Amino acid sequence: QVQLVESGGGLVQPGGSLRLSCVASGSIFSINAMGWYRQGPGKLRELVATITSGGSTNYADSVKGRFTISGDNAKNTVYLQMNSLKPEDTAVYYCNADRVRTRWYESGYNYWGQGTQVTVSS
Repeated sequence: QVQLVESGGGLVQPGGSLRLSCVASGSIFSINAMGWYRQGPGKLRELVATITSGGSTNYADSVKGRFTISGDNAKNTVYLQMNSLKPEDTAVYYCNADRVRTRWYESGYNYWGQGTQVTVSS
């Protein structure tokens, strides 16, 4: 069984910074990509940033230049450094792991974390 556990959310003032972490645990053979999504109040879940095992990154336009995603393949961990936070960044942030294989012959499965709340407010 694969589990994703997020940490690092909280309350921060506009202009502040937070760093989110997500660790994938279990009998993992490989992970194709990991990423962060968020769901604000009354909104649909949206992509924030993703990173492949090869290091390629992708960002939502709304966070480019402010957020940085990074990963540690050996630790099955992904981070999201969030700077210059705005009230509109307030959301539950979810970690995602794509095409997780527990055996070399599997095609892989997609997993989600439970989410961590980020609130940007003065």
